[in-house]
Amino acid sequence: MGRFSIPKLGFVLLCCLAAVTEATYVKYKDPKQPLGVRIKDLMSRMTLAEKIGQMTQIERTVATPDVMKNYFIGSVLSGGGSVPDPKATPEAWIEMVNTMQKAALSTRLGIPMIYGIDAVHGHNNVYKATIFPHNVGLGVTRDPQLVKKIGAATALEVRATGIPYAFAPCIAVCRDPRWGRCYESYSEDHKIVQLMTEIIPGLQGELPANSKKGVPFVAGKDKVAACAKHYLGDGGTTKGINENNTAISMNGLLSIHMPAYLNSIRKGVATVMVSYSSWNGVKMHANRDLVTGFLKNKLKFRGFVISDWQGLDRITSPPHANYSYSVEAGVSAGIDMIMVPYSFTEFIDDLTYQVKQKIIPMSRIDDAVKRILRVKFVMGLFENPMADKSLVNQLGSQEHRELAREAVRKSLVLLKNGEAADKPLLPLPKKATKILVAGTHADNLGYQCGGWTITWQGLSGNDLTVGTTILQAVKNTVDPSTQVVYSQNPDAQFVKSGRFSHAIVVVGEPPYAETNGDSLNLTISQPGPDTIYNVCGAVKCAVVVISGRPVVIQPYVSSINALVAAWLPGTEGQGVADVLFGDYGFTGKLARTWFKTVDQLPMNVGDPHYDPLFPFGFGLTTKPTGKY
Repeated sequence: MGRFSIPKLGFVLLCCLAAVTEATYVKYKDPKQPLGVRIKDLMSRMTLAEKIGQMTQIERTVATPDVMKNYFIGSVLSGGGSVPDPKATPEAWIEMVNTMQKAALSTRLGIPMIYGIDAVHGHNNVYKATIFPHNVGLGVTRDPQLVKKIGAATALEVRATGIPYAFAPCIAVCRDPRWGRCYESYSEDHKIVQLMTEIIPGLQGELPANSKKGVPFVAGKDKVAACAKHYLGDGGTTKGINENNTAISMNGLLSIHMPAYLNSIRKGVATVMVSYSSWNGVKMHANRDLVTGFLKNKLKFRGFVISDWQGLDRITSPPHANYSYSVEAGVSAGIDMIMVPYSFTEFIDDLTYQVKQKIIPMSRIDDAVKRILRVKFVMGLFENPMADKSLVNQLGSQEHRELAREAVRKSLVLLKNGEAADKPLLPLPKKATKILVAGTHADNLGYQCGGWTITWQGLSGNDLTVGTTILQAVKNTVDPSTQVVYSQNPDAQFVKSGRFSHAIVVVGEPPYAETNGDSLNLTISQPGPDTIYNVCGAVKCAVVVISGRPVVIQPYVSSINALVAAWLPGTEGQGVADVLFGDYGFTGKLARTWFKTVDQLPMNVGDPHYDPLFPFGFGLTTKPTGKY
């Protein structure tokens, strides 16, 4: 006992404590260390299996805790409509994401996974989320500040469910409305698409003034990592066929399809998704010159490049015909994270084999992992990996619905208003004896929202989520003494004998997404045309078209008194009535050319054969009549 005095003992204990602390201190976990130091330190500790795990993104349905742990999975996603359960609450989403995250954190190095989801017009997979107008309508507004606010609102709603990464925005320049994704594009004019990249600082936060060009930036827990997509030329395919070939010169590619990527990178976009399509016969998922040579080396993009869903499989035709070739081609091209999304063991085994056999150099794997870790560190995922419930009240909040309603008002384009300028039909009076509301799209929230809503392809009906149909909006807006009669597809006799003051006819396209939306005829779905003829033949009528693109309307224009393009307005149908009844004026201008016949397509502003029904930039205006 006498040999150890108390001070000595204390000193020994202190030394032991210091040694223990030293053993647990690791540079990559210290937020005070510079970004580069953290990345380097973590990478020096990683095995090949851990690196390849970071490059692997799998679907939620296969992301069990054991899979997350055993394969060191770096990322999980929800495919379109993939939800924890129907009408899941934000709390259910958070619990699901956190269960996966706990598994990722329990691995040797504790690298957090990043969960991604398509939030392309609001948090569109989630019940009760605010559904904003699709991009085709937002382009009409030409209002970057509005779109930035929509980005910020979307980020809050995505974070409300515990998710830190959104596969948005789509910055395609749709050059042919026959493309099924045209509604995901802001405009046929790259200049409008460039303006709309202001959604990125909305989603991610405002880039600090001293940022280095190309370095990703995400401001914190109420912001999300964004994703500019689909690189490159997705909107330029022949006849608008989805995932097809974009036949254009390098000059055309750079001057039409590339500019918005320059803006996105300047704004610190965290990720870029590669397009399924080809450029002059070469699949973009295998195009090393454009992915590595141009995007990474020339444009100095420092975030990570992600594949599209089964993007590697689709390098071959038919898909998955030679998967080991696809893995080699895609990873060699410069894709960093692979959206596998199901058969991840095959991907991991193939890539592991190719690295061990030196078919793919270790330097390529390190480049990919460095980029993925850079995004995870920058966005604070290491410091705050677990989702909390502090933002659940943001989902579908009144403030966000008001913002969506404003966006609807500003996205409407008035194409015709009376037979002469001095005899306009719109704005309609709120006080009338009896008005008719007709058409397949008047009382159908699913149709109003379009594809990528609750499910991948979208839905019909009013039970899918919370919102206001155009019929309900009309009833909310008119004077209490005005009788509103709704008939989906009335015959001419019903209309003639009804003694209506006027009618509102709401028709258009059914919902669709991607290839299912490809169309060579672009017609209004039946019985829309009959409804137009039956109603407008008997009473003064305003026709509202709900569609993801310009559709064939020329045959009906002469029988219509007023014509409004409402695109795919989303859940806040009240915005349509706000403008129809004069609380606000029409201000929208076409961001797409409205063709006469499909034989003219493709036809874009500036083309030599330009002969539209309504030209790019067209839009009649009205003045608000005062609210009362």
